[in-house]
Amino acid sequence: MGDVCCGARCDGGCGPGRSEVSTAARTSGETESRPGPGATPGDDGYHVEPFSGTPAEWDRFVEAASNATHCHRYAWRGVMERVFGHECVYLAARTGAGVLDGVLPLVRVKSRLFGHYLVSMPFLNYGGPLGSDRAIVALVAAAADRARRDGVSLVELRSRAPLPQPPSDGWTASMRKITVVLRFPPGGEPALWKSLDGKVRSQVRRPQKEGVTVRFGADQVAPFFSVFAHHMRDLGTPTQPYRLFEAIAAAFPEDVWFGCAYVGDQPVAAGCGFRWRSEVEMTWASALGEHKRLAPNMLLYWAFMQRASAEGLTHFNFGRCTPESGTHRFKRQWGAEDEQLWWYGLAPGGAGRAAASTPSPHDSAYAW
Repeated sequence: MGDVCCGARCDGGCGPGRSEVSTAARTSGETESRPGPGATPGDDGYHVEPFSGTPAEWDRFVEAASNATHCHRYAWRGVMERVFGHECVYLAARTGAGVLDGVLPLVRVKSRLFGHYLVSMPFLNYGGPLGSDRAIVALVAAAADRARRDGVSLVELRSRAPLPQPPSDGWTASMRKITVVLRFPPGGEPALWKSLDGKVRSQVRRPQKEGVTVRFGADQVAPFFSVFAHHMRDLGTPTQPYRLFEAIAAAFPEDVWFGCAYVGDQPVAAGCGFRWRSEVEMTWASALGEHKRLAPNMLLYWAFMQRASAEGLTHFNFGRCTPESGTHRFKRQWGAEDEQLWWYGLAPGGAGRAAASTPSPHDSAYAW
């Protein structure tokens, strides 16, 4: 297995390593900044401060960072603020000369029911600090300091890969979540189809024979939500608001894929995924239980893979799940492989293990 680069399995050539990030920022043409209010200086002027640059500066840095994910893009800040009203605490590590050397997006989530959290990133699968090793250490320390000052119950950094220097001083790494990734074989869609298990191909053919069709596009946001909300209600889990997906479609028109499987004019399975570098990830997916016999979700996933292959992508990410769950088994049947997610948590008040993770659907609470 190659190094974790684009976030999936690859040969390590899809982006500069951590040591190259500062060079990319230095040559970007950005105006240098100096330590601002709340800055944490080092002996050589190195410091962490609230990010006060432009969205373009942030995104250029993210695009050059080897372990970056779509969840690190700056536009998520506006989504979190507009849809949920959450305060976003976006941190930047800068050299004494003002060169951007690291970033950490944090979102404050406060609830009378669940508590007070700083999460990178809530409602999404990934986040955490990016940058040089020095920047990551400084950003993690700054997040911990901020959490202690603000009386936060938990700070959680949802890193897709292990941090270069595992944080100590009360931080723990949770192994409770994984993602499952299918690497496409060379040869395009025919080779991909041939690589699937015969039982999986049969399950894809079944809805095709029954006349199920799949549609993609921005006009699929409302049909997607109708299936998603229905499915979440059936599970007894609160659903995300429709305005979240409207905001996502507006913020990421080139990156987000909304797709729905139809029986006639009725949407019966739906998915929302994000394209990032050589991969597309299915972040949300649902199907109506009354149409389970048709297996429309199998055709939906295959349609996403077909599109990804046609656009030259090399990986399909099934999204996060709990090991050995039914969802995990569904994803593994496609021939995909597990990747451990590294979610680092710190409970500053020492509230014990109960405070060491954010709520999940298995707690019959809000899905973060």
